[in-house]
Amino acid sequence: MASSVTEPDEGMEESIAIKEQYQKFIGRKVTFILILIPILFVLAGLAASLGSANISMWDAYSAFLHRFFPNYFASSRLAEICVWKLRLPRILMGIVAGIGLGVAGCVMQGVLRNPLASPYTLGIASGAGFGASLAILAGAGFVGGQYLVIGNAFVFALVVSFIILGLSSRRGATPETMILAGIAMMYLFTAMTMTLQYFAEAEAVKGAIFWMVGSLGRASWQKLSIATIVVACCVPLLILKSWDLNVMGAGDEAAKSLGVRVGRTRIITMVLASLLVAGIVCFTGTIGFVGLVAPHVCRMVIGGDNRFLIPTSGLVGAVMLVAADTAARTIMAPVILPVGVMTAYLGVPLFIYLIMRRRREYW
Repeated sequence: MASSVTEPDEGMEESIAIKEQYQKFIGRKVTFILILIPILFVLAGLAASLGSANISMWDAYSAFLHRFFPNYFASSRLAEICVWKLRLPRILMGIVAGIGLGVAGCVMQGVLRNPLASPYTLGIASGAGFGASLAILAGAGFVGGQYLVIGNAFVFALVVSFIILGLSSRRGATPETMILAGIAMMYLFTAMTMTLQYFAEAEAVKGAIFWMVGSLGRASWQKLSIATIVVACCVPLLILKSWDLNVMGAGDEAAKSLGVRVGRTRIITMVLASLLVAGIVCFTGTIGFVGLVAPHVCRMVIGGDNRFLIPTSGLVGAVMLVAADTAARTIMAPVILPVGVMTAYLGVPLFIYLIMRRRREYW
């Protein structure tokens, strides 16, 4: 009788211990997310205060809050012009683009079960670069006027995505076929871009290359509105698929046995991620390493649960991109470096550090 009473007690204690450990693990994830939000807020204020016109962080925050609460916050004319007309669209575009690229990279790595998957390595950025080069160097495109380059970049980024999905569907939408198709598209559209540049004039080639290295300097309130709508529509839908991605991490057969429609889920998430990337790179150019590094950083800190990993990757991507753009604007002032160059300079050492830590268990 004593043993029969003791065994349930031990089982109950073990269950309580597991539940407490799980709650502690969830608390760690939530804490990390809550830490990232004020970091991003402070970083945005710092970015708004730095530039050729010297204003303090408090002046930058006051200029922002004065627009909404004019009776409580005072602002100078100089601070309002610097913040609202010059710096804030660029900073907010960095936040929106960082969220989109971080989320897209996280989803692509999860759905393809490959740590090297990203918008850049899958050829989506190369397709956007070819579309922009076609508009800049040849003047050809799907739309005219001021949206010629943007429209071309958007369309060709989606073209690459649908080619990848089409090639994959011929042999089933497996991770291996999608990755191979993406690498093939990356080389193909890179070669096509180089062919255009070879026959184009030097000044036009300079403009195309400047677009391709990525920059937030082309940001405007109108472009920011469009990019924000794309991110606001795609990110929640991808978060809703987070549980399916968690199950698919155990393998296609295990996911099918639990009722997940693997092929359909893989295609839907890739289409949404591709649309997300296309809606960003058409305004910013090809910015690398954000979609690759941000998910790895998050996995090492909070693990691989996509319910938390997807939004956290977006926040880390936003922090990385705003920090990189702030450094690009100030490190060689008054010369402003393209943010795509700065993300590569910052991303490569960070990625090498992640490799050297040899913590393979986080993947």
